[in-house]
Amino acid sequence: MNVIEQEFGVSPQALSIRSQRFELISANLANADTPGYKARDIEFSDALAREMEQPASHSTAHPMHIDIGSAGQEVMYRLPFQASLDGNSVETQQEHAAFMDNAIRYQASLNFLDGRIKTLMLALRGE
Repeated sequence: MNVIEQEFGVSPQALSIRSQRFELISANLANADTPGYKARDIEFSDALAREMEQPASHSTAHPMHIDIGSAGQEVMYRLPFQASLDGNSVETQQEHAAFMDNAIRYQASLNFLDGRIKTLMLALRGE
């Protein structure tokens, strides 16, 4: 484990997974009226655990770049609380709630990462 991975911990992987979750939830909302569309999502804790189990594969362009892990996570279908007649399983209220929850957690991860970067910058400057 290098110094950068030690300082930032799981934050880069968490941001990557949350970003992919944003894409899935956005696609769900965009297809809310599409007949037969099945709502999809990622279970964040399972995806992060899988990401942490994988050995570090540095597929970056430069050795000093940070590897944020694989972009593809296991996508699951969400079961609706109330089935739709046209086969669409998107429930907009649930999707909006999931989107806002993910946004808050994404921002919290960014704030944590920003704090770590600022702390490192202060240490490097000797302040």
